[in-house]
Amino acid sequence: MPWSSRAALLRDLVLCVLGTAAFLLDLGADLWAAVQYALDGCYLWAALVLALLGLASVALQLFSWLWLRADPAGLHESQAPRRCLALLHLLQLGYLYRCVQELRQGLLVWQQEEPSEFDLAYADFLSLDISMLRLFETFLETAPQLTLVLAIMLQSGRAEYYQWFGICTSFLGISWALLDYHRALRTCLPSKPLLGLGSSVIYFLWNLLLLWPRVLAVALFSALFPSYVALHFLGLWLVLLLWVWLQGTDFMPDPSSEWLYRVTVATILYFSWFNVAEGHTLGRATIHFAFLLIDSILLVVTWMTHSSWLPSGIPLQLWLPVGCGCFFLGLALRLVYYRWLHPSCCWKPDPDQVDWGPESTFPRGVSVASEQAHDPVSTELFPQG
Repeated sequence: MPWSSRAALLRDLVLCVLGTAAFLLDLGADLWAAVQYALDGCYLWAALVLALLGLASVALQLFSWLWLRADPAGLHESQAPRRCLALLHLLQLGYLYRCVQELRQGLLVWQQEEPSEFDLAYADFLSLDISMLRLFETFLETAPQLTLVLAIMLQSGRAEYYQWFGICTSFLGISWALLDYHRALRTCLPSKPLLGLGSSVIYFLWNLLLLWPRVLAVALFSALFPSYVALHFLGLWLVLLLWVWLQGTDFMPDPSSEWLYRVTVATILYFSWFNVAEGHTLGRATIHFAFLLIDSILLVVTWMTHSSWLPSGIPLQLWLPVGCGCFFLGLALRLVYYRWLHPSCCWKPDPDQVDWGPESTFPRGVSVASEQAHDPVSTELFPQG
C-alpha cells in the first residue's frame, strides 16, 4: 500500500478515536451538569437534561438497529450474533459497539499490505454510518442541551464552571459532527473529491460560527418565556416536518421507520441546514436560511423588548454584538468556502459516473445527503455538503 494511502487510513483511525472521545466527553459533561443541578435542588433542570439525554439515546439506538436489520445478510460477518446486538442496543450501547467495530475494521485495513476493495469499502461504510448517527445525536441531544444550559445561565444570572465546560464541549461536538459527516460522505461517494486540510478547517469554523447565533436566539427566548419555548419549537418543527415530507424522502427500509428519519431531520432543520433530496439545492437551502434568519431576528427583537426581566449577573448587552459578529463572520467564511475552497470548485466530475447506484456493495441510502450529487455547480452558496 502506498504511504499516502496508509497515512490517510491512520488519519481516519485517529479521527475515529477522537470522535468517540468527544462523544463520551459530551456525555460526561451532561451527566455532570445533571448531578450538579440535582445537588443544588434544581430538580426540573436536572430532569430536563436527563430527558434530552434519554430521548436522543433511544432514537440513536433505533436508527442503529433498524440499519443493521436492513443490511444484506452476511455483510457483517465479523460482528456479534443478532441477539447480542439486540441486547447491546437495548442497553443503549449499540452506538459505542459500532465505534469499536469501525476502529477494528480500520486497524485491519491499515495492517494489510494490500487490502481488498471490499475491506476498504466496508471500512468507509462503517464510518459513514457512525458519522450519520453522531450527526443525529448531535442535533437531538447536544444542540438542545446547549440551548438549555444557556437559558439556565441567563435565567439564573450566573455561570458555573461545569456549565462553561458543557458549552465548550457542545459547540465543539456539533461542529465536529458536521465536519466528520461531510468528510465521511465524500469518502463513500466515488464521484466526490475529498476535503483538504484547509477546507476542513474553514468548514469547521463556519459551522461553529453560524450555529452560535441560532442557539443564542433560542436560548434568549427560552430564558424570558420558558413556558412558550416548547410551543415555538413545536410550531416550527411541524412546518419543517411537513416540508421534509413534501420532498418525498425515502431513506429508511420501510415507511414506518421513515417517519423516525423525517422527525429527526425536522429537528436538525430547526437549528441548521440539512439536505434531504437530490437535485437543485440552492433554492431549498436559501428558503431554509431565510426562514431561520427571520425567526431568529424575531426572537432577538422579543428579547430586546423584554430583557429587563432577566437578572443582571451576566453582561447581556454583549451577547447581541457577539452573536451578530459570529453570524457575519460565519456567513463570510461559508461564502469563501463554497466559492474557492470547496473541492467541486477545482474538480470536474465524470458525467457518466453515478454516486450511489444498484451496483454498489453497500446500499445504505446515501442519497439523503448526497447534497451536490447531481448538481455541483448550482449548489455552491448554501449546501450542507
